[in-house]
Amino acid sequence: MNFRTLLISALLVGGFIYITAKPNSLFHRALAPIAPLWSEPQVAHSAGLGSDEQNNIEIYKASKDRVVYITSTVYQRTFFFGIEQGHNLGSGFIINPDGQILTNNHVISGSSEIEVTLTDQSTYKGTPLVRDPQDDLALIKITPKKKLPFLALGDSDHVQVGQKVLAIGQPFGLKGTLTVGVISSNGVDIRGENNEPLEGMLQTDAAINSGNSGGPLLDSGGNVIGINTAIYSGQSGGNVGIGFAMPINRAKLMLDDFRAGKTFGRAWFGADTAYISGDLADALHLPDSGGLLIQTIYRGSAADNAGLRQYTDVIRVGNQRLGIGGDFITAIDGKPVTDDDSLHREVARKRPGDAIDLTVYRDRRTIHVKVTLVQAPERPM
Repeated sequence: MNFRTLLISALLVGGFIYITAKPNSLFHRALAPIAPLWSEPQVAHSAGLGSDEQNNIEIYKASKDRVVYITSTVYQRTFFFGIEQGHNLGSGFIINPDGQILTNNHVISGSSEIEVTLTDQSTYKGTPLVRDPQDDLALIKITPKKKLPFLALGDSDHVQVGQKVLAIGQPFGLKGTLTVGVISSNGVDIRGENNEPLEGMLQTDAAINSGNSGGPLLDSGGNVIGINTAIYSGQSGGNVGIGFAMPINRAKLMLDDFRAGKTFGRAWFGADTAYISGDLADALHLPDSGGLLIQTIYRGSAADNAGLRQYTDVIRVGNQRLGIGGDFITAIDGKPVTDDDSLHREVARKRPGDAIDLTVYRDRRTIHVKVTLVQAPERPM
């Protein structure tokens, strides 16, 4: 090998060593692994679940088989006097192993046939046992082939704004859907099906849509504290984060009377009230500790029969009109009035014929008025 050949070989070897030794060389870039377009967690997702996520999962797994799906068949007259078959979709939940199910009255109202589907896809004929149209509640029964798992009923009297809640149902026919939120408010009065009033509702931001009606609203312990009843959809026609549930303690009264063989009837006070306290109460020459100022009293109601007084004049407070001059309720059965829902809660615990003792501020003096509650008038839902 001549000198020229050796020189060329040395130059080539030296050049290769120089190029490959540079960290940002084209050679290095060409051989470097291609970086992924996404990043991955260092540990599996299932191992990184937070305690709140785990709670949601556990409640769903424990509750989903206790929620049922209800289809009711309704026959309606058409414009040309024919008969048209329609279907209502809703949810419900099992409350004992023998197949008794709580739902909304409007889910089964007007139905000629009720079909209940369990999560294993078995179907049964449902039979209504008792209804409470005023609270939009109903109890139906199926005859299962075996004992069924069921949900425990909680206590809705101690629900607090901000506590976590979970809703299970079949919105738009999508079975076994879970949504999670908080209690946004309680003691809310709304208009339900057919524009009928529903009093003392629980408000939640857990997504509730058409088909959730009758399903359970659960607390973080998996206990039922409400029955999903209505949504506020505004102009969008869908969920906007405002849903309502009937407190479960209303249903307990219906269940107690049914099991005792009594005819169920809901107690009725029969007056609209507004909670007043602080500076506004002081300006109206009322006790500033707070109370319920009676607005309107309905004829034939318990409030009317007891001689309670409604407003005599109207003032404007901000953008709202307020009736003044009526009785101011400061305590119910010796317990001070603390919020808008104080009267609803006490009346909900009573039955027709029971009495409540009101402490009333009238004409700048305090009196006691005994009010015997009457049965709420029938309102078809």
